[in-house]
Formats: sequence, structure tokens, C-alpha cells
Amino acid sequence: MKPDIHPEYPEVTIVCTCGNKVQTRSTIASLHVGLCSKCHPFYTGKRQLINEKGGRIEQFKKRYGQQEAAAKA
Repeated sequence: MKPDIHPEYPEVTIVCTCGNKVQTRSTIASLHVGLCSKCHPFYTGKRQLINEKGGRIEQFKKRYGQQEAAAKA
């Protein structure tokens, strides 16, 4: 390997908006993130599943189905 071409790779702390801190190594001096595994809805179980709302077709029929029935009558 060539000498003196690799960037510095120090230990840094990633800080999330929820207050969670994670130690890692990076070429960036400081990392601030908006979501992490402690507060992301997918990992916390607070996510809203698509099936709870219904698919796109079901939503369309629910929204515009009454208009079609009224137009036929």
C-alpha cells in the first residue's frame, strides 16, 4: 500500500436527536442523526402497517365507491 494516502479513521460518537449515543469509527469528526435504532418506528414497533389502511385499490374504492354507485342509479 502507498504511504500517506489513507484518511484518518478516529473513533467518533454518533448522537441521535433522541439522546442515544453510539461509538464507532469514521472519517467524519462528528455525526448527528435524526433517527436511530432506539427511536425509529420500524424498530420500536410503532410503525403503521400498510395492510391496516388497506391497499391502494381498497382506499380508492372506499373514497370513490359511493360516487360510482350513485352515478349508476
